[in-house]
Amino acid sequence: MKTLERLVLQFLKSIIDPLLDQFQFAHRNNRSVDDAVALGLFDVLQYLDSPNTYARILCVDFSSAFNTIIPSKRFDKIQGLGVPQSMCLWILDFLLNRPQVVTNRPQFIIISYVIYWHDSGLCSVTNVIF
Repeated sequence: MKTLERLVLQFLKSIIDPLLDQFQFAHRNNRSVDDAVALGLFDVLQYLDSPNTYARILCVDFSSAFNTIIPSKRFDKIQGLGVPQSMCLWILDFLLNRPQVVTNRPQFIIISYVIYWHDSGLCSVTNVIF
C-alpha cells in the first residue's frame, strides 16, 4: 500500500504544488523551521527599519489543533484544488476504510500532509499583519 501511496503523492503534488504559497514550509523539500524563522525575522526587521514602528510576534503550535477529520469535507477541499474526481473518490474511500485511526484521522499514511494541510486555505503575503 505504501508504494501506491507514494505514486498518488507524486500525482497530487504535481497538481497542488503550483498552488502553494512561497511561505508554505511544511512537507516541502529543502525547507525547514530554520528557513521559516529566518524569513519571518527578515520581514519583521525590514518593517522595523521604518521610523516609529514596532512589531509583535505570536507563535502558535497547531500540531494537534485539527485532529478531528470529516472525510466528506476533505473530499470537497481536495476536489476544489483541481484533483480529478476519481482520485478524490479513492482518497475518500481510503479515509473511510482505513483501520488505523485516531479521532478519525488515518495514521502513518504518506499522503496525509497533502490531504490535511489546506484546512486554513491557501496562504498569501496579505495574511501578514504589521
